Amino acid sequence: MRDVAALAGVSIKTVSRVVNGSPEVSAELRQRVSQASAQLEFHPNLAASSLRRRDGKTRQVALLIEDVANPFSATLHRAIEDVANTHDTLVFAGSLDEDPQRELELVRAAVQHRMDGIIIVPASSDHGYLHREMHTGTPVVFVDRPPRGLVADAVLSDNTGGAYRATAHLAAYGHRDIAFLGDDWSIRTVVERYEGYERALADQGLPRREEIVACDLSDAAAAARATQGLMRLPNPPTALFTSQNLVTMGAIETLQAMGLHHRVAVVGFDDFPAADLLDPRVTVVAQDVFGIGTLAIRRLFSRIAGDASPVWEERLETRLIVRGSGELPPSDGLIR
Repeated sequence: MRDVAALAGVSIKTVSRVVNGSPEVSAELRQRVSQASAQLEFHPNLAASSLRRRDGKTRQVALLIEDVANPFSATLHRAIEDVANTHDTLVFAGSLDEDPQRELELVRAAVQHRMDGIIIVPASSDHGYLHREMHTGTPVVFVDRPPRGLVADAVLSDNTGGAYRATAHLAAYGHRDIAFLGDDWSIRTVVERYEGYERALADQGLPRREEIVACDLSDAAAAARATQGLMRLPNPPTALFTSQNLVTMGAIETLQAMGLHHRVAVVGFDDFPAADLLDPRVTVVAQDVFGIGTLAIRRLFSRIAGDASPVWEERLETRLIVRGSGELPPSDGLIR
């Protein structure tokens, strides 16, 4: 900074004000400092400057999500980043891969790097280990899944209501044998979506058949294999409720390979980029992912600023997007 100040012919304090975006510097001085910085290839050390700031903030937050490649995670990331940019804050994202140990490691790294706060889609079943971090001043907001063993802010979807709506929609088109496909049973969202599915079957007077419930499907390939098994049952389901976007993709891949994509109805939970390009286009229960991310980061910034109000949980409504796959009528004799 001394070198930049000398080249620009200004004080070190003026350079500091320009670096920190202070409005007190004239346009002419700002231009001189900027030119000198570019000529000397000067870049401020934000980690060092955070130690000097009175509030001690690093202007960095951690986003710990299931998988940065998942469409849900990618959209969530973008929503959070858009708001963070308006606060001159960087978002560092990491994939947990449903691994509790990786969650611990990434949370520890975020704390060690003095992140101002953490937004997390948790993989572990006990979040009590975060008590110390929150007590020492690192706010945490949970997204998609509520905390366990910890009282903390959370922004979630109405999973039960969305699953109920999907199942009832299939029943309204005459389906009686509706299968449920989900990922890991340890994930709270799977349990909530299964509860909605079960409740809709009961309200519609439909049978609950254990043999057409397939869970612990960790990826699209596992969902594809499970769908093939369901379709080869003596009395296969005529409709599928797939409770996660990768599960939906795997199920549709199998239906296409077996020539059943126009004969087996599908409603998926979570929208995905190609859903309206497939044949038939895929009916989904869509989450307000942008809304979830926006609420989560705003709540985090509020906590970072010192908000000590009671812990808060918000559940956002889902919406059914009708496209065609969920409106196919029942078809008997699926496998010949």
